[in-house]
Amino acid sequence: KCANFDGGFGCFPGTESHAGQVFCCVGTLALADAVDRIPAPRALGWWLCQRQLPCGGFNGRPDKLEDVCYSWWVLSSLHMIDRAHWIDSQKLCDFIVSAQDSQTGGIADRPGHRPDIFHTYFGLAGLSLLNFPNLASIDPAFALPTDVVRSLNSPAANVDWSEG
Repeated sequence: KCANFDGGFGCFPGTESHAGQVFCCVGTLALADAVDRIPAPRALGWWLCQRQLPCGGFNGRPDKLEDVCYSWWVLSSLHMIDRAHWIDSQKLCDFIVSAQDSQTGGIADRPGHRPDIFHTYFGLAGLSLLNFPNLASIDPAFALPTDVVRSLNSPAANVDWSEG
């Protein structure tokens, strides 16, 4: 009921699509092995790809600023629907790295802002999905390292995302 005409998902029926909510919906369906139940996967893929701005970063909804945390919410959703190859991965990687503070090492929401743990975590998670060197592989549904997810011995933890 929360699926929208643009392919995205809102928080309630009839509300605007938002990348964070898309992640919650797609992740839930992925964990239930039901991604095939997404009403319009191609439209969803295009809606997610349209979140990438000229700077390389993603926004969470149209006409908003880029934010490093959407590197996770959008990119992980694209991985789960096998559409991650539709975006400019190098530009996204460059955007995330440009938001890193050269003195503290943390990652901010966007370049020039103060870093925080939230954006550092999701920036690193996004970089992991982009196969950035020296980062552990991360599961796009659980937002945890894949070796941790495998140790859970859960049926939902046995999805192979390597294709995404």
